[in-house]
Amino acid sequence: MTVTPLHDRIVVSRLEDSEPLPGAIVIPDSAKEKPQHGKVLAAGLGRLYDGVRIPLDVIAGDTVLFGKYAGQAVTLDGIEYLIMKEDDVLAVRDPGRDRAAGGALPTA
Repeated sequence: MTVTPLHDRIVVSRLEDSEPLPGAIVIPDSAKEKPQHGKVLAAGLGRLYDGVRIPLDVIAGDTVLFGKYAGQAVTLDGIEYLIMKEDDVLAVRDPGRDRAAGGALPTA
């Protein structure tokens, strides 16, 4: 099934956290918090402002950070995705292309 988000919405697949190390405390799945980062699978064409389409800052393939309650969870073909507005994205992690606005903070 192909899904194309409209306007300024994006489709995100949550990225799972890594497996716990040996000897670590294991938290049951029901008590774990869902990851707050994911990969953009599809992006809309952008929002309209005074009849002009403004393109999105994120593109398919970007890894993004988003808020805990961001987006709407949908299940397609047994897989859970998030559909959210671009405004719900807090940051792009490790951008692979130059961005026009702002600088990036170094990661440790």
